[in-house]
Amino acid sequence: MKQLILIFLLFIFSCEENKPNLPDPLEAGWKSESVCEVIEDSKELRVLKCTFEPGVGHEKHYHNPHFGYTLKGSKFKLTDYKGTREINVPTGYTFKKDSITTHEVLNIGDSTAVFLIMEYK
Repeated sequence: MKQLILIFLLFIFSCEENKPNLPDPLEAGWKSESVCEVIEDSKELRVLKCTFEPGVGHEKHYHNPHFGYTLKGSKFKLTDYKGTREINVPTGYTFKKDSITTHEVLNIGDSTAVFLIMEYK
């Protein structure tokens, strides 16, 4: 009986989402400075506002499933599982991820970028 309980507990813990050993977007910053602030935090949703001045990025971090909206766009260097590339992120751009993702970004543009990130709980 004890073995069945132990197997059951191991199964339950192994079914938890496999989150990378990285900070989440709120914990991650840039050169020890925070880039995101909490706008809303409820049982269902956490909303972050993340601001990146030119030359400021976001160290490697993970995101839970989320939806994002670009309040002010800029040009970024993005590094993720696909490699490193430059992308233009226009104002009003939206994005959605249905799984846990990881990346690092750097604002290489000449304007401050601002994003809203809505993470599902």
